Amino acid sequence: MSDQGSRHRYDIVVRGRLSSRYEGAFDDVTLEPRPGETRLHADLVDSAQLYGLLNRLRDFGIELVSVNAVPHTHDVG
Repeated sequence: MSDQGSRHRYDIVVRGRLSSRYEGAFDDVTLEPRPGETRLHADLVDSAQLYGLLNRLRDFGIELVSVNAVPHTHDVG
């Protein structure tokens, strides 16, 4: 079960290196440029927000390579 207020982390890889100006175009997303691609780290509330982000990438003409959910890790203190 997930909490209603929990966020989900996704790693999204797109072809090419996105400039930092794209970071402001996507809420709750950080960019990690890599050779030939950019990894977007997204903390999203629900699947609707994920699909909205994917639609914006499409609208910008950015080629999607992969989308992966990142499993939750729990720190034990």
